[in-house]
Amino acid sequence: MTSERSGSDWREALSGESRAMQIVRQQVCDYGRAEAAVLIGGETGTGKELAARALHAVSARAAGPFVAVNCAALPPELVESELFGSTRGAFTGASHTRPGLFDAARGGTLLLDEIGEVPRSVQAKLLRVLEAGSYRPLGAIREKQADARVLAATNRDLAKLCASGEFRLDLYYRVAVLRIDLPPLRERRADIPGLVHHFIASAGRPPRTVAPEAMAQLLAHAWPGNVRELRSVVERTLLRAGSDGIDAFELEGSIETALPAAPPRPGSAESVRVLLEHRGRLAAAAAALGVSPRTLQRRLRAGGLSARSLRRELSLPARP
Repeated sequence: MTSERSGSDWREALSGESRAMQIVRQQVCDYGRAEAAVLIGGETGTGKELAARALHAVSARAAGPFVAVNCAALPPELVESELFGSTRGAFTGASHTRPGLFDAARGGTLLLDEIGEVPRSVQAKLLRVLEAGSYRPLGAIREKQADARVLAATNRDLAKLCASGEFRLDLYYRVAVLRIDLPPLRERRADIPGLVHHFIASAGRPPRTVAPEAMAQLLAHAWPGNVRELRSVVERTLLRAGSDGIDAFELEGSIETALPAAPPRPGSAESVRVLLEHRGRLAAAAAALGVSPRTLQRRLRAGGLSARSLRRELSLPARP
């Protein structure tokens, strides 16, 4: 659980020129002004908490606390008391009255990360907070008024959890009044060079250049751990890199220690790899893949890339 005031650099944290990230930043600006609950979806490592902090930073509650709790990390029997607090004697070991996270987030924002892990027995209480704005601490007689905007995040399909009965449908509709879906990194490869240079600059080390061959490896990797994995790879590589910059050999050792890559979708990482092998020549790469140049262009666009952008990022000569 974290509780701190959000910074003002949220645009940098959610950087990227891909269409997908432009949409996310616009949603943050639009939804930040509202008081309605927001459900933030996305795979592990895509930056769901960063998006939540960004929503808080642009909201009318920015001067208040930002409190984040990973619901999956809480023992099921303690979720209720953690969220709503408890009175003395409410359960064995409750020797004093203890405020909950809704109290800690008063006047600010409460992020319920991995909300799909909240026990069904507690979901009804969450629903009441969202609908009536009140809750009852464990063991208390009187209800308390809530004063926190609720954001939720998940890497699971809540609609499927509703269909299986694990998640209340009425609660789903309340937490998903507004929705932001963060794209996986493999679907916005055009943002990788900018993210790499951002992580290098934020590491507190002297600036480093990235050799074209090293950037090619980064663009071709599938990134199952998304932006979090990319940051870890960059930080590991910086420990090995010399003053001349990051080369392919140093980077390869760092990527190998990362999680195994997920099987690439047709036309994503494989298309990038083949195009790089052919030095950005679209027609030659398309022939090697057995597809038309137009089909290859369409596959690259699905990942936010183009042959021209690859040539530019890797300093390759312009070719048809």
